[in-house]
Amino acid sequence: MIEAIQLSKIFKDKKRGEVRAADGVSLSCQPGEIFGLLGPNGAGKTTTLRMLATILEPTSGSATIAGFDVRTQGQQVRQNIGYLSGSTALYERLTAREMVTYFGELYGLESSQIKSRIEEVFTELDMHEFADRRCDKLSTGQKQRVSIARTILHRPAVLFFDEPTNGLDVVTARTIIRFIRRCRNEGRTVVFSTHIMSEVELLCDRIAVIYNGKVAATGTLEELRAQTGKQVFEQVFLKLIGEEDEE
Repeated sequence: MIEAIQLSKIFKDKKRGEVRAADGVSLSCQPGEIFGLLGPNGAGKTTTLRMLATILEPTSGSATIAGFDVRTQGQQVRQNIGYLSGSTALYERLTAREMVTYFGELYGLESSQIKSRIEEVFTELDMHEFADRRCDKLSTGQKQRVSIARTILHRPAVLFFDEPTNGLDVVTARTIIRFIRRCRNEGRTVVFSTHIMSEVELLCDRIAVIYNGKVAATGTLEELRAQTGKQVFEQVFLKLIGEEDEE
C-alpha cells in the first residue's frame, strides 16, 4: 500500500547550508497494518510523512501510495489518504458539522454522501453532543475529534497520524487509540508517529526508527527487542539511536 525507496529531502539554510531532513528513507507498509514511524525531534519523521502525503516534494527517491506516484500523481494520492497531526488547525467560526461538511465538499463527495458519512463518523467518535457547537468553543480533545472526522470522511485507504494524541487527556487519547485499531481491523494502512512509547507497544505491528534523517532499524517489537537485547521499548528506542541509558 505504501512503498518508499531512498526518499530524501534537502533544505537550503543560510546559516547551515544544505540540511538533509530525510536522507535515503526506504520503507513499505501493508494493508491492515499499523506502521510506527519513530524518532527524536528533528530526526526526519514529519518530513517523511509530508513527502508521502504530497505536502512536500522529494529532492530525490520515489514513493507510491495505493499504486500512485507521489511525484506525478499527487491528486490520486490525496484521494486515497487522510493526514492528521497534533497541530491540525480548524476554522474556529465554523461548527464541527460545518467544518466536516466543508471538507466533504473538498473531497468531491455528494451532499447525500456527506450527510450519511457525518452521521456514521460522528457516532463512531462520539461527537453528536457538540456537532453544532463552534470550533472555538470546543475543548482540545473535541477539536482533535473534529480533525479526525474531516480526515476520514472520504474513507481513505491510507491514514497518516502524526502525534495525534499530543496534549490530550487520557480518556480522549483512549478514544483515538481505539479508533486507530478499528482502522487496522477494517484493512486500512495506518502510519503512526508518536513520542509515547506505551502507544507504540499497544498499537504498532511494525516499526521504523529514524535518526539523523536515516532509517536506523525496521522490524516488529520482538525483532527490535531481540536486536537490542532490551525489553522495555523506551530502552530499545534509545539504544537504536545511540542514546542508551546506562542506568
